[in-house]
Amino acid sequence: MSNTIICFGRKLEHFSSTSRSKLSCFNQSYRGLISTCFRFLVFRVNPFWVQLAYFIVLSLVGFGALKMSKPKSGSVSPKNIDLFFTSVSATTVSSMSTVEMEVFSNTQLIIITILMLVGGEVFTSMLGLLLGRFRFETPPSFDGDIVNSISNRGLQSDYSLTSKNIAQEVELGRITFSALANEKPINDLESNKNLTSDIKSLKYKATRCLGYLVFGYLLVVHAVGSSLVSMYVSLVSSARKTLKTKGIDIRTFSFFTVVSTFANCGFVPTNENMIVFKKNSGLLLLLIPQILIGNTLYPACLRALIWVLDKMTKKVEFSYILKNWKEMGYSHLLSSVHSCFLAATVFGLTLVQFILFCSMEWNSETMDGFSSYQKVVGSLFQVVNSRYAGESVVDLSTISSAILVLFVVMMYLPPYTSFLPTKYQKKEIEKGSQNESAGKSILDCVLFSQLSYLAIFIILICISERQKLKEDPLNFNVLNITIEVVSAYGNVGFSTGYSCKRRLKGEQWCTDSCAGFAGRWSNTGKFILIVVMFFGRLKNFSFKCGKAWKLS
Repeated sequence: MSNTIICFGRKLEHFSSTSRSKLSCFNQSYRGLISTCFRFLVFRVNPFWVQLAYFIVLSLVGFGALKMSKPKSGSVSPKNIDLFFTSVSATTVSSMSTVEMEVFSNTQLIIITILMLVGGEVFTSMLGLLLGRFRFETPPSFDGDIVNSISNRGLQSDYSLTSKNIAQEVELGRITFSALANEKPINDLESNKNLTSDIKSLKYKATRCLGYLVFGYLLVVHAVGSSLVSMYVSLVSSARKTLKTKGIDIRTFSFFTVVSTFANCGFVPTNENMIVFKKNSGLLLLLIPQILIGNTLYPACLRALIWVLDKMTKKVEFSYILKNWKEMGYSHLLSSVHSCFLAATVFGLTLVQFILFCSMEWNSETMDGFSSYQKVVGSLFQVVNSRYAGESVVDLSTISSAILVLFVVMMYLPPYTSFLPTKYQKKEIEKGSQNESAGKSILDCVLFSQLSYLAIFIILICISERQKLKEDPLNFNVLNITIEVVSAYGNVGFSTGYSCKRRLKGEQWCTDSCAGFAGRWSNTGKFILIVVMFFGRLKNFSFKCGKAWKLS
């Protein structure tokens, strides 16, 4: 009997050992498959197709989630085309709307919040940094300090530089592989390989550090921003009363608005956007910095944050990032000079818009009911939103045509438009020219410019809505369509809306709606605008198109 028990125990132990071995093998195979897929995405697939697939899949998932969720009680569920339009708009952070926001339940608002968060530029760039780490086949070893690694190879005795100076030179990127390889004291090929491995290790750690830094930036801004907005709404009776009347939870409103503002989406859970809070100047002042640090001023803020951390911690990774910003492969990381000129340009364009807006609209019906202080804050909030955020405290249909044209220009400009003197431009081009391929495909040569595509989209929408252009020319005019298309392309969200009062023939069935102007378009027009939103979200890949066409 005892022999049987012992034999059974041995078989059980063997079975357990075999199971653990198979499980470990399966785990390694699973990790290897994921790693292979990621490396395939990084090395083989064009980033354009990766991002396009990401946004399409995300939009479809969002549409399915919105479809399965119930709308707010008492509200009619939107059509499928409108739900998909809303999902695409949130994913591409465009905030174009075809239905009123208050038809969505609290669950649907949370779904839209998630779509805006994972579709925002900062979040997607963080995913790019994570993918970039897979460029290293295996995480390079990094044994504490480059100084010890270099000095152990005998470089300290052969060079006039001390080990500390060598480490600083490697950290700051002033020592290159070729420079070290040409020195006579290095007579061993293995030393060069080890030095290359050390610098790769530093770059790997710098990339990982930058990814964590962007994640922390994202987390802190949302945590602090939503807390401040929630505190303001809770303490100010007028803002709290507005949300209570509309049946919107304060926590949902706070996080939804902060995510939307930071991602520069422009969605607000209320039908009237921020117009219902136009007299809550404190709330507007809380949101203005989040608009800027989430888009146009993001590179400047990121570089300033890295500089501060470098001074405080003295870590080699931060120093490496600052000195080798181009080699990091992170498009939002700019040189110190470029970041300063970018910040100056952002504030300069904002000041110009603010002066023109105040001079044109100060005494207009747009500002009726505002005090002087509220006019200043409201005007500043409105012009800051013209660059990609899209939130509004005034009815755009009541603004003068000159200001609307100015907003169209601002919406068209790329987010990192900056005045950069010629001598600095040449340096930027020389540093970046090494990364550009010499040859271009036939497709690159025949592609049109950005303005050409916008003109094509406007023409297509005018064709699809030609009957309404004839019957309702005051609402359906080319300027309003142009604003809608450029706003979708710039992922801004500005819209002139639709008004039954502007109809030449007053019909009893016509009811005013707080939804965007696109809500009155045909399904064909809405689908074209969906394409425009995708095109605008991926416009970074087509900035250099159209150079093969000569206009003179």
